[in-house]
Amino acid sequence: MTVANSAPSSQTQQTKGQTKIGLASRLVNGILAIAPLFNIAKQRARKMMIERAESMGVNWLQIAADLQKQNLDAELAQVQNPNLTYPEYYLKPFHAYEEGNLGWLPATEVESAAYAVHSRIWNDDEPPVQGDSRLRQSYIDIVKSKITNPPQDILDIGCSVGMSTFALHNAYPEAKITGLDLSPHFLAIANYNTRTKHPELLASQQVNWLHATAESTGLPDSSFDFVSCFLIFHELPQEATRQILREMRRILRPNGYFTLMDMNPASDIYKKMPPYILTLLKSTEPYLDQYFSLDLAAELVAAGFETPTIIPNTPRHRTVIAKAV
Repeated sequence: MTVANSAPSSQTQQTKGQTKIGLASRLVNGILAIAPLFNIAKQRARKMMIERAESMGVNWLQIAADLQKQNLDAELAQVQNPNLTYPEYYLKPFHAYEEGNLGWLPATEVESAAYAVHSRIWNDDEPPVQGDSRLRQSYIDIVKSKITNPPQDILDIGCSVGMSTFALHNAYPEAKITGLDLSPHFLAIANYNTRTKHPELLASQQVNWLHATAESTGLPDSSFDFVSCFLIFHELPQEATRQILREMRRILRPNGYFTLMDMNPASDIYKKMPPYILTLLKSTEPYLDQYFSLDLAAELVAAGFETPTIIPNTPRHRTVIAKAV
C-alpha cells in the first residue's frame, strides 16, 4: 500500500510528472499541433479501438447502430438540463470525436470503447472482454476494504452511460445513488439502460441521473457520505480538478469519503510508453499532461480532506481514498 503522506510537494511532483514523458511528450505535442497530423492520429486511435473490440467479440458498430435506432431524444428530454452552461474545456474533442462527449455517436459507442481500452490491462489467461469488469471490481474491492461502513447516499461523478453507477449499486445494493455527468447524451443512454436492463432501479428510484457540472452540482451541503469517480480526472485541466475537489468536500458529510480510480502516473507502462502509442493516446486525451503533472494528494488536502491513501489496483491504474476532515 502506498500512503500519500510521504508525497512530494506540488512543485516537485509537477516537475517529476513533466519528466516522466519529457521530451517525448513535447515532441508529441508538436505533432498534434499540426491539424492534419492530429486528425490522422485521432482517426488511427479510433480505428485501433474498433478493431480491438471486434476481435474479441464486441460488435462495436452494430451495438452503436442498434442504440441509435431507439428513441434517444425522448430519453434525452428526461435527463437534460437545458439551462446548463458547459465549461470551455469540455467543448474540446475527446476520444477521437469532434463533438467530444456531446453527441449520439460517442454516447452509443462508449461502452464498447471501455471494453476495448480495458481489454489489455492484465497479461494473463482471462478473456480480454472481462478486462473492464475486472478493472471496476479491482477498484471496488479496495474501496470496500478501506471503508468499512456501507454508505447510504452515494454520488457517482462522471457516471457516463451508467457502467460505474450500476457497479456501485451491485457493491452497495441498499444505497441510494445519484449518477452525475456533464453529457446529456451519456445520461440519456444511462436512462435507457436503466429502463431496459435495470427496471427494478427505476421503480425503486435507487438510482437517479443528474445533468450538472461536477464543479457546481447544485446539490445541498453535506448531502452524501460517499462520492466516487471512475476514470474522469485524466480528462480535466488542473483548475477544474481543484474546483471539483472543493465541491466534493462541500457536499460530503463530515467523515465522508471521496474515492477515485484513474490512470497511475507512477506506472512503468506510461513511463516507458513508445512515442507512437503516446501520440495516439494524447490525440484522444487533451489534458493528459496536466493530469500527469498534478500533485493530487496535495490538492485533496488543500480542498479539505485528510492525506489520502493511494493504492495501485492494476498495472496502470490507482485508487485514491480521501476522508473529509
